[in-house]
Amino acid sequence: MKANFDAALRAVLRHEGGFVNNPSDPGGMTNLGCTKATWEAWVGHPVTAATMRALTPADVAPLYRAKYWDAIRGDELPAGVDYVVFDCAINSGPVKAARMLQEVVGVTADGNIGPATLRAVAARDPAVLVNRFNDSRLAFLQRLPTWRTFGNGWGRRVAEVNDAGRRMVAA
Repeated sequence: MKANFDAALRAVLRHEGGFVNNPSDPGGMTNLGCTKATWEAWVGHPVTAATMRALTPADVAPLYRAKYWDAIRGDELPAGVDYVVFDCAINSGPVKAARMLQEVVGVTADGNIGPATLRAVAARDPAVLVNRFNDSRLAFLQRLPTWRTFGNGWGRRVAEVNDAGRRMVAA
């Protein structure tokens, strides 16, 4: 939904937290959910740990809008659905999030949300779609080899994202 980016970003950043550099995390150095590699690609040059530590929500918002929200066509998804797909896109990539949404609504899962996907989404109850999407997301995360390390936090996050998505649908 067009007016939901700011609220969705705030909700994502509450889960992402601040600077981390966990050697078990394949994403490596991260701040506000943004990996060092993603930030370097965005700014077009290598960055230091100090630069990563200094990132602010205002810094990452344009990146998240362009590379994640716009990629999943968040402005065209129903409120709540937009947020849960956006949150997944930030964690697993926009193509994976798009494919997951496409599988849930029963269209060709090509990773590109287009008119057919948007029509299929519009034909579904958004609250049911939020639940089904997050069930699919949780099942995907449970299959990852890093589930043993990060599973408790991921499971809690998916449950909280699901609850917030349903509240957005109801609002």
